[in-house]
Amino acid sequence: MFTAAILTISDKGASGQRVDRSGPAIQEVLLSLGGSITRSDIVPDEPAAIQDRLRRWADEGLDLIITTGGTGVGPRDITPEATLAVVDRLVPGIAEAMRAEGLKVTPHAMLSRAVAGVRGRCLIINLPGSPKAVREGLAVVRPALQHAIELLRGEFTEHPPA
Repeated sequence: MFTAAILTISDKGASGQRVDRSGPAIQEVLLSLGGSITRSDIVPDEPAAIQDRLRRWADEGLDLIITTGGTGVGPRDITPEATLAVVDRLVPGIAEAMRAEGLKVTPHAMLSRAVAGVRGRCLIINLPGSPKAVREGLAVVRPALQHAIELLRGEFTEHPPA
């Protein structure tokens, strides 16, 4: 069991011009993994709004925050920069693995600038803004997610059996 939050980053979603479908897709996957979703919100592509939510939620003691949206190369895609401003340490293997697997599906995966990192004891992972890409990204992370959370909690210091 772990506690999680979902942050959708979308100008149109925050203004009510678009229905968020990625956030619910994340929720469905995390619940299937035994997660408890304690926070969920939609904010515009604004650094201060993203950073505020990430800092506040991570500092509340959540185990995991998943963001969706704002990871591409568009002028308003600033989720990675906002995430980098709040994390203490990067976990580059997560983003590298998601991009590597994504390239098997679409060449557009190489345009992802998603990052993953740790703030305190909270793992923060950026995902793209589409439900399909969210499911694909979480499928990549799934095998290591519980172990990462246990390590961050200080509960598990031995490597799992192969």
